[in-house]
Amino acid sequence: MSETLRGLEIVLAGGTGGLGSETAHLLAAEGARLVVGYKSDSARAAALAGIATLVQADLTVAEDRARLLAAAPALYGLVVFSGQPARSDDQLEESLEVNLVAPVRLARAAAAHMHAAATHGAIVLLSTMQTSAVFPNSTPYAAPKAALVHAARILAKECRGPADIRVNVISPGVNDAGMARASIARGKYAPYLKDGSIARYGRALDVARAVRFLLEPDNYITGQVLTVDGGLTL
Repeated sequence: MSETLRGLEIVLAGGTGGLGSETAHLLAAEGARLVVGYKSDSARAAALAGIATLVQADLTVAEDRARLLAAAPALYGLVVFSGQPARSDDQLEESLEVNLVAPVRLARAAAAHMHAAATHGAIVLLSTMQTSAVFPNSTPYAAPKAALVHAARILAKECRGPADIRVNVISPGVNDAGMARASIARGKYAPYLKDGSIARYGRALDVARAVRFLLEPDNYITGQVLTVDGGLTL
């Protein structure tokens, strides 16, 4: 599949973090034309300046979402990495906006762009393993992410057929990158290593490879969730 993304325009929203930047490097190595959106950390974004067009965009702002998509007029693919690690009930409203509402609105707008251009494209949204296994005290984060999965499946159904825009979800497990890194440092998931539930923590490349798989133009998968967790939720 090393040449099939060459020249295709792909937007990585929230793509400057650990998972997003690894994906950016993987896709750029195959010749994809990347637009990477970031909310505020311009220093971190600058590390991708050589392989992507950078666009500052707060996905909760409609004008910013439009500007991000406008930077990829020949849009083929969208991957949404952005998220908010809500850990308390008073963050539920913010989590709903960041983890559900903004990604759904961006995905629907991207699908409309592709449909108008008769592009047979792909959309990949990032959820969490916490949508397929119940973790105590995870409601503020997991509930909006679970709703995101259902919204993605609805969009996939709306976009199937002649439009042929595939919509899928990746649910990462415990990755030594991004939001999970702090939890690993606290030892939250150490018991899963100790009892052999998982052989290691996930790497950003594990998720990047899954994204690449779902972006493949000849892929025959839509409306599905790919859990990349090393078997932890088993």
